[in-house]
Amino acid sequence: MRKADLINQISDKTGIPKVDVLVTLETMFKAVKSSLASGENIYIRGFGSFITKKRAAKIGRNIKKNIAVEIPEHFIPAFKPAKEFMLEIKSSKNIKETPIEKEEDNEE
Repeated sequence: MRKADLINQISDKTGIPKVDVLVTLETMFKAVKSSLASGENIYIRGFGSFITKKRAAKIGRNIKKNIAVEIPEHFIPAFKPAKEFMLEIKSSKNIKETPIEKEEDNEE
């Protein structure tokens, strides 16, 4: 599902105009980004948490030039689903395999 599909679905179910749904979703995305960028996690009960994870400094390799590159420690955004969310997904019978998972299965 893409963002446009999500907007259409919310608009159809709530009766709210698509433009208003789009503005609301964009505002939510901006709020999540700015909160995580300022170091503040977001906790949504029953859904999950938007958090930042710290990646330790490490040595990477530039294969083309055959040199070591130092990658400094940094933070990455992550989503941790709530227990209710996980149980609903685990018990669903309608989950489809994504193309990425199919490619990984073929490599083995």
